[in-house]
Amino acid sequence: MLLESVEYTRPATVEEALEALASDDDAAPLAGGQSLINVLKNRVASVALLVDISRLEELRRVDPRPDGSLEIGACVTYDELDRSAEVRKGHAILADVAGRIEDQQIRNRGTIGGNCCLSDPTNNLPPLVMALGATMNVQGREGVREVPADDFFHGYFATAVEHDEILRSITVPALGRDAGAGYNSLTIGGDSKAIVRASAYVRGDGTIEDARVVLSVVGPRPIRHPGMEQRLRGQPATAETVSRASEAVGEGDGLEPPTDSHGTADYRRRMARVVARRAAHEAIARGGEGGE
Repeated sequence: MLLESVEYTRPATVEEALEALASDDDAAPLAGGQSLINVLKNRVASVALLVDISRLEELRRVDPRPDGSLEIGACVTYDELDRSAEVRKGHAILADVAGRIEDQQIRNRGTIGGNCCLSDPTNNLPPLVMALGATMNVQGREGVREVPADDFFHGYFATAVEHDEILRSITVPALGRDAGAGYNSLTIGGDSKAIVRASAYVRGDGTIEDARVVLSVVGPRPIRHPGMEQRLRGQPATAETVSRASEAVGEGDGLEPPTDSHGTADYRRRMARVVARRAAHEAIARGGEGGE
C-alpha cells in the first residue's frame, strides 16, 4: 500500500526540528522509519508532517565519557551500534543485541532512539536499556531533561517524549569490573516478533550485590521484577541461585501478558521465567566485560 500524501521537511539542526514539531500537533519525527512508514502505509495512523531527523550529525554520535559511560545519539543505527568499537569496549551486550535485530537492511536504517520511542512491547532494546540503568535525554525548545529509563516507557506506543520533543540521546552508565548484563528472548522465528523478552544486570564478585531484571511482552511496557531481584541480592553468583530466584517470576507478580495467535497469557508467563533465568545466567557469565 502506498504512503498517503504528507508534508515533509529535513531540518538542518535539532533546534529547527523542534520548531517544526511544535508547529503542528500532527507532526512526527522520522528517524530510521522502519516502523513509522509501515504504520502510515497501512493506515494504522496518520501524520500531517514528517520531520526528518535522520541526518542530524549531533544525533548520530557515540561519545564515551571519562567515567566509562556512553552517550549514544538517538539516530545511531543498529548496524553502527554493532560495529562501534566504543560500544563493544564497555557495553558489548548492546552491540550484540543490535547486531541480531532482524536483517541487515533493517539494521542499516533502524535506530536505537526509534526502537525505544516506538515503545512496542515486542521491541528489542527497551528492556535492555532499563536493565542497564540508562538515562533518556529528551530535548524540547526549553532544553534537555533527563528521564530514567525506568520512567520513560509509559505503555503501548507511549513514552515520556511529548509531541514537540525528541529523544536526543541515551546515556548508558559504565558496567564496571564486577558487573555484567545478559539478554534472552523467545521469538516467533529468527529475530522476528518476540513472545517474551528479558534482560538482566548483575553486579558482584562471587556474591551478588545488586541485580536488575526486566521483562517485556508481559504487559504494556517493560517492567522490572523486584521479586527476582530481591532473591538474587546477597546470594552466591551461581546457577542454583539464579534458578531459585527465577521461581519468583509468574507467581502473583502482576504480569499481564497478552493472549494471541502465538501464545496464551499463561504460556508467556511460564516462558518469562525461562528467559529471565537465561538472561541472569548470561549477566553473571559476562561479568567484568565493562572493564574498570
